[in-house]
Amino acid sequence: MTSLDPVLDKDGVQLTVEDAVATVTLTNPAKRNAQSPALWRALTEAGQSLPGSVRVVVLRGEGKSFSAGLDRQAFSPEGFDGEPSFPELARRDDTDLDAAIAAYQSAFTWWRRSDIVSVAAVQGHAIGAGFQLALACDLRVVASDVQFAMRETSLGLVPDLGGTHPLVGIVGYARALEICATGRFVQADEAERTGLANLVVPPGELDAAVRDLTGALLAAPRDATIETKALLLGASGRTYDEQRAAERAAQARRLRDLAGLGD
Repeated sequence: MTSLDPVLDKDGVQLTVEDAVATVTLTNPAKRNAQSPALWRALTEAGQSLPGSVRVVVLRGEGKSFSAGLDRQAFSPEGFDGEPSFPELARRDDTDLDAAIAAYQSAFTWWRRSDIVSVAAVQGHAIGAGFQLALACDLRVVASDVQFAMRETSLGLVPDLGGTHPLVGIVGYARALEICATGRFVQADEAERTGLANLVVPPGELDAAVRDLTGALLAAPRDATIETKALLLGASGRTYDEQRAAERAAQARRLRDLAGLGD
């Protein structure tokens, strides 16, 4: 069994690894796990620090809220210590501003790597950047008290941390537009009905439900899961015939591997 000592513990993010399961925990419940550029860098580092043995990554937040979104200090002229404020970012040229936002986005992109399955355990508020972080994961198990909301437009901004693509893919364009433009709360029943949540459980059962799902995900051979995930991730960008060809190629690799004829 791998040691449960933290592989990483900084800026409100902790990474622990136990055998094939890594757990990334947001560790600032006093601020409802509000997010900052430092936290985003720590999340990016967590993804880079995963051992090759990890198959499932669980994302969770300490306390009553998964993440209440962006720390509003980013909007103040002072910003965070050692970090550019949003007003300062706005004064940068197009290339530098684009690079800064791209660096922030990197905290949200690695969760769908083909070699892992990521599961967000979401309770309480998941607002703005918190909603987008939950959307970054492959699967979401949510507590019945969950409240998703995309509040960026009410602040004069847009969701820019990778959340728009999975949101449209899950709920469709019209509902995604309505959720983002109004900033309203999406409660657990709607989340389950629209596919935002794979499973809804009472708050006290969230950790157990995630453990059960993790066990089920680990039951299949790793390479079969990797190939299946890659097929599903690419399906929306392929025609029907292209998808069938991708299935044939993936199955050929699996058959040869099972027969001991792989590379």
